[in-house]
Amino acid sequence: MRHVRNVAVHNRLLSAMPSASFERLLPELDRVSLRRGATIDRVDGPIEHLFFVNRGFVSVVKTMRDGRSVEVGGIGVEGLTDANSLFGINTAVLDTIVQIPGEAFQVRREALQAQLAGDGALRQLVQTYARFGFSQIAQTAACNRLHSLAQRCCRWLLIAHDSALADNFPLTHEFLAMMLGSQRSGVSIAANQLRDAGLIDYTRGRVTVLDRRGLEAAACECYATIQHELDHLIPPAGNG
Repeated sequence: MRHVRNVAVHNRLLSAMPSASFERLLPELDRVSLRRGATIDRVDGPIEHLFFVNRGFVSVVKTMRDGRSVEVGGIGVEGLTDANSLFGINTAVLDTIVQIPGEAFQVRREALQAQLAGDGALRQLVQTYARFGFSQIAQTAACNRLHSLAQRCCRWLLIAHDSALADNFPLTHEFLAMMLGSQRSGVSIAANQLRDAGLIDYTRGRVTVLDRRGLEAAACECYATIQHELDHLIPPAGNG
């Protein structure tokens, strides 16, 4: 396992980089904490830093004029915030908000752009991840339109479980409702159903995953579809 300043690397992009690319990038990486509710980027604001998520989950959020918000994508331990900014988009298109606290490796956008300019293998890897990001947003849009709230709740809990690197993690009804594009009352009913089925425990703003396989069986096709594409495009370390 790779390390950044004695911190084990769980981020898939960092793990998938050629060794020479990782070593060149290493001096530019700084470990930072991801605090729940913190806004990393705001719409139309400048993108100065990018974050390789190493533990936790960051939501990509669309906010409407009336203040309502819905998650349209997310970044967990597989990826990098605002990857598209490396290819000419200098301001944020969507809000980026920490949903599950953890840690990330921060890099200046200009520093990472400089690395991409002189490293074809690294540039190809990041472009591949950017492609995955577009696919994830499209899958989320279809999922929000076509699948039941309970199925979508299972899907999101699986994603959160992957990136929290723990069976227990903080998650409020408000955040879950925003991520699922639903009313809080509906989310409470869905969460209670999953709890009654023995799949999760959900008390005092914390979720504990009790039955991972049960969640996978109850989720819609979208979780497996996205995971299959990710594994195909950027295989886990050791499986390339």
